[in-house]
Amino acid sequence: MTATRIGVGGTSAPYDVVVGTGVFAELPDLVGGRAEQVAVIHPEHLGELARPALGALEAAGYTAHALPVPDGEAAKTAEVAASLWARLGQAGFTRTDAVVGVGGGAVTDLAGFVAATWLRGVRAVLVPTTLLGMVDAAVGGKTGINTAEGKNLVGAFHPPAGVLCDLATLPSLPTADYIGGLAEIIKAGFIADPAILDLVEADPEGATRPEGRHTRELIERAIAVKAEVVSSDLRESGRREILNYGHTLGHAIERAENYTFRHGYAVAIGMVFAAELARLDGRIDSALVRRHRDILAAVGLPTGYAAAAWPGLHEAMRVDKKARGATLRFIVLDSLAAPAVLTGPSADLLGAAYAAIST
Repeated sequence: MTATRIGVGGTSAPYDVVVGTGVFAELPDLVGGRAEQVAVIHPEHLGELARPALGALEAAGYTAHALPVPDGEAAKTAEVAASLWARLGQAGFTRTDAVVGVGGGAVTDLAGFVAATWLRGVRAVLVPTTLLGMVDAAVGGKTGINTAEGKNLVGAFHPPAGVLCDLATLPSLPTADYIGGLAEIIKAGFIADPAILDLVEADPEGATRPEGRHTRELIERAIAVKAEVVSSDLRESGRREILNYGHTLGHAIERAENYTFRHGYAVAIGMVFAAELARLDGRIDSALVRRHRDILAAVGLPTGYAAAAWPGLHEAMRVDKKARGATLRFIVLDSLAAPAVLTGPSADLLGAAYAAIST
């Protein structure tokens, strides 16, 4: 099947997100002819998926270094980043060399951050192997690591030279991880492309499987939404903020769970919370809130969280990246596909919205 190329602009060097099967073959060209060495950062348990990348690079004449890191969010720490900087230094990586990230969103976030900070920036190519990575984390040039105080609080904007989404990697994903990635696809439907919601509603069971009849279209539509938004606002100074729909509470849940809770599951809960906020603020009706709940539940995503957790979550949201001083900001909907910013909601409004999703 022919690869689809979705362009991402907004930078001095626009790049493509390539979606298809067998796209690893394009990796050497994206790395570029000036590089001699390439660091391939991948999760420890994904050596098999990293092997095609290593093989393609070595066949093209590069010296490829496999750099395994811990799985999931455990990779996104200053300690892991420092260990990778040490490896690059020991190997003598120069500014013309490159970093490739192969894995889920945590690894592509980390690889992008390492590339952004080594010698103040080297070329990066991202090869997401999870649904979440393909439709969200690897697209847009935001890189970052976590701290004890919150998620992605340390990072940089560093657009990649390209993103390769090989659909052949998706069947190896655990079902729960695949479903987690659907949250970001559904998010794109609510904030920008309602056709996504229609496709999921038409075949919710198929949406949960890589071989579903609408899978490729769902992935490409979600990437296209992010690409368009990012191209208009690379550094999140305005419109790009809408991509954080559901993320303010979602990130707080992830922190409360010590990053053992799947990102997509947390964002799903966060979207229902944001929908309840918008309803209580008089922006949307109960039917649109119900549509959130119905679509997310239909694919197996959660729509509520423990009532007793609210005080800690409320406090955790104060260090969210969208906050301005002591003022909380939430992305909400004024209507379907019409996102807006809700600034400084009262504690009573927040508490009422959380009560509506409490379990």
